[in-house]
Amino acid sequence: MVKEVLSKENIHLNMEFNNKEKAIRYTGEILYKNGHVQKNYIEKMLEREKLSSTYLGNHVAIPHGTEDAKLEIVETGISVVTVPNGVDFGNGNIVKILVGIAGKGDEHLEVLSKIAIVLSEESNIEKILTAQTKNDILRLFQEVN
Repeated sequence: MVKEVLSKENIHLNMEFNNKEKAIRYTGEILYKNGHVQKNYIEKMLEREKLSSTYLGNHVAIPHGTEDAKLEIVETGISVVTVPNGVDFGNGNIVKILVGIAGKGDEHLEVLSKIAIVLSEESNIEKILTAQTKNDILRLFQEVN
C-alpha cells in the first residue's frame, strides 16, 4: 500500500527551534519516522542546506536532500512544520513554515509544483500559520489537484 504524500502524522504545528539545523533535522525526522526516507536522508538535507539555502521567501523554507540523496527515499512524502515565532535561516531570513520534501524518482517535480501553488498565495501562508488543526493544513494541500 502506498502512503499518503501528506498525512496528519507528517504535520507538526507550533514548534520552536533555536537554529535552522534543528529545524531541518526535525522536518527530516518526520519523513523518516513515517517511512518516507531512510535515516541518512536527514544528513543529506543538512548537506543540501550548506550548498544553498532552501529559504524561498515569505517565511517559507523547503528543506530537501541533495541529488545523491534519492537513494535514501523509500516513498514520496512531505512534512509540514509551523514555527510561529520563526527560526533564523541566516541573512535575516526568518522561517515560519518548513515543508520537507522527499520525492521518489521524478515525483518530486509534481510534489514541488503542488507545494508552489499552495505557497504562492499569501493568504494560504497565513492560513497555514494560523491553522488550529492538522486537518486545516491537509485541506489546503488537498484542494490543489
